[in-house]
Parts: sequence; structure tokens; C-alpha cells
Amino acid sequence: MTDRYDLVIRSRRAVLPGGERPAAVAVRDGRIAAIEDAAAPLAAAAETDLGDVALLPGLVDTHVHINEPGRTEWEGFDTATRAAAAGGVTTLVDMPLNSLPPTTTAANLEVKRDAARGAVFVDVGFWGGAIPGNVPDLRGLHERGAFGFKCFTADSGVPEFPPLSPAEQRAAFAEIAALDGLVIVHAEDPAILTDPDGGDYPAFLASRPPSAERAAVERVIAIAAETGVRAHILHLSAADCLEPLAEARAAGLRVSAETCPHYLTLSDEDVPGPTSTAYKCCPPIRGAANRDALWQGLADGVLTCVVTDHSPCTADLKAGDFATAWGGVSSLQLGLSAVWTAARARGHGLRDVVRWMAEGPAALAGLTGRKGAIAVGADADLTAFDPDRAHTVDPAALHHRNPVTPYAGRTLTGLVQATWLRGAPVDLAAPPRGELLARPGTETL
Repeated sequence: MTDRYDLVIRSRRAVLPGGERPAAVAVRDGRIAAIEDAAAPLAAAAETDLGDVALLPGLVDTHVHINEPGRTEWEGFDTATRAAAAGGVTTLVDMPLNSLPPTTTAANLEVKRDAARGAVFVDVGFWGGAIPGNVPDLRGLHERGAFGFKCFTADSGVPEFPPLSPAEQRAAFAEIAALDGLVIVHAEDPAILTDPDGGDYPAFLASRPPSAERAAVERVIAIAAETGVRAHILHLSAADCLEPLAEARAAGLRVSAETCPHYLTLSDEDVPGPTSTAYKCCPPIRGAANRDALWQGLADGVLTCVVTDHSPCTADLKAGDFATAWGGVSSLQLGLSAVWTAARARGHGLRDVVRWMAEGPAALAGLTGRKGAIAVGADADLTAFDPDRAHTVDPAALHHRNPVTPYAGRTLTGLVQATWLRGAPVDLAAPPRGELLARPGTETL
């Protein structure tokens, strides 16, 4: 007992890189200083014994639309990061849209950072954007610490963030490859997408078929092979895409993909009717057999991340039917519980969930070693999660600015009890203490 730690957290279910076991996690100066047996005598200024409540690393969500500044009425840094902390997420990376201005230049990245500074309850990094005509801006974004570059192959839904044509993709991918950067792609082929023939869910689903995703994914893979860029497919919905992705990875291409809680836990049969637009997202939630295949893609390692694609808007934009409502699912606070509920039913353990929702996203963002794992030297970002606690989702209890969710009224299993950010409990009644992150290798600003 010669060492004195700032904090020791004990749990009979600590989820470590080597598996789940009883452990005592010791924290000093905001980092994990030691991991010992659960009963090890450790001197500390403070100690917490979680008993059978699981201790997880803080989750890393690399796909979040915060929308501030410019559309802060949709969501904002304060509300989004409150929801993140309440859901066990301690690090997130913000998308370059739907804020105004979009994060497509170094100057616009500073606007985004200025809006976030002093307002975040968890650590926050930023993606840059690749849009037509901004290839000369990509290097500046990279040098200022953007984690990578998002682009669309089809309409993004907002006019200030247009999609890239195949020729524009080649130009952007080549520049990003020259920077040894990362491109993340919303992949749907606009030539296959159609306008919905009606306002109900079947019409919307038919307007965005799996073939639209597969064609766009195959094109991204082909351009990645030409340019050598590292490419990541966002929010994969269509299981038809798993085959070309697996082939690309087997061929040694630096291509990866993610999926989202709503694709893993919901199906088209769950949509109650034409005004149940909380379920609308692009690409869409598909059938149960497709959902099963996505789970297999996770088990096989073709899909490496589960992230929320938290894409909120005001309630009025969700009004109407599936032909007119905004497309986006809000689940930042609920992702862990939703995924664990379904994963446990399929025979997966907490170690699998941590791999998909913490380690995988941390690796995507280049944060391995600092975030996403309970490991000596890592930031002491931790989550106390009761894996057996059932709860019914009440939108009024969510911290999202606009708590519209397809999970309303659903009973989920697993509830976050507490989160720690760099060894200190996240207190939503206290001033926020999250930090702004930059891509490793650049200065944190």
C-alpha cells in the first residue's frame, strides 16, 4: 500500500481487454494507473465498490450530429453531451453538418470549436467535411486536427453540404490519401434512389433499396483501391454490402464499416404507421432477416463499430409522414441499453458490446491507447452499467433537446448508473469539464 491513488473503483464485472473479471481500477491524475484483483488493498483518496454492477470503459461515439452553431434548436453541445454522459458515452466526434457553417474549412472548424468550448460534459472531437470544390481546404482541416473527412454520395438533406460525384470523390480521396487521412462516407447511389410513392413506411423503404447502398459501397471500394485512401462506410443498413466489404478487407484494402443501434434492434415490422416518423432515417431500417445478417457481420468482424448516428431535429420537422419528415434517429442516451438488450438475447456478452461501442470507434478515430478501454495509461473514462436493470424509455427523461425517439415506451435492459471522465464523476448539475480533442499528432485546442 505504498502508492496512493486518487480513486479506486471495484467491480465484480469489470470489462477489460482480456475479458470480464472482478477487478479494482486505480486512478491517478486522470489516468488509469493500475488494475488489480478486486480485493487488492489499495490506498486511495476515494473508493467506490460497484458490487455486481459492471464497470465498462466510457463509450466512444464517432457519429453524432450536434448541429451547433446555426441549428442549435435541433440539438446543441450542452444537451448532446449531457445525453452522452447519461448514456455512458464519454467521447464523441461531431459531424461536419448540420451546423451552420458546415465544418468544411479550417476557419469553420474554429467556429465550431468556439461554440463548444466550455459547454461540453464529455470529450468532443470534430470531423471535417469534403464537398464539391473544397479539396484545397482539406489540408488545412487536417492540420488543424480534424479527425477525418465526411462526404455524401447522395443528397445530404441540407443545401450547404452537397454530395460528391464519382469524379469529385476521386479528387477528394486522392488528396486525403496524400494526407494519410481518413474519409468517412454516407454511401447511397442517387441514380437508384427514388421519390417515395406515398407517405407510408413501405413506400419510403422501397425508395431506398439495398441496391442503392451496395452500388455506392462498391464504388467507394473501387476508388479506395485506386487512390489508396483509408475509407470507412457510415451507418451501414443493407446487409447486401457485407460481401463486398469482406472481399475488400481480405484483399488488404483499408476499408471498414459501422452500423447503428436502430438497424440492430428495430425492423420494418416495428413501424406502427405512416406518422411514426421517429423511425425515419437514411438509409432506412430494413427487415428482420437483414437485421440478423448485420449481427452476423458484427460477429464476423466485417462491421467494426456500433455508433448512434444521433441525428435530431425539432419536433415540427418530424411531423407529417415518411415522404416529408426529416430523416434521423435520436438515440445518443439510449444506444448502450438498446444494443445490450438485443446483444444479450443473441448470446453476446458485455465484452462484445465494449468491442463494438468503445474499442472499435476509438480505433477508427486513432484514439486507441487513450480512449475506449480499461487499460493502464488510458484516460480514466469509465461507466457503471447495471446489465440486469430493466427500464421503460420515457422521452421526458432524456437529455436530448428534442426527445423524439422510436424507443419511446419500449422496455430495455441495462442502465447506466454513473460515468467518470478522467477519473472524476460527471455531474450534470456542475459546470461541464469535457475537453475538445484534436486528431492524435496535432495539438489539442
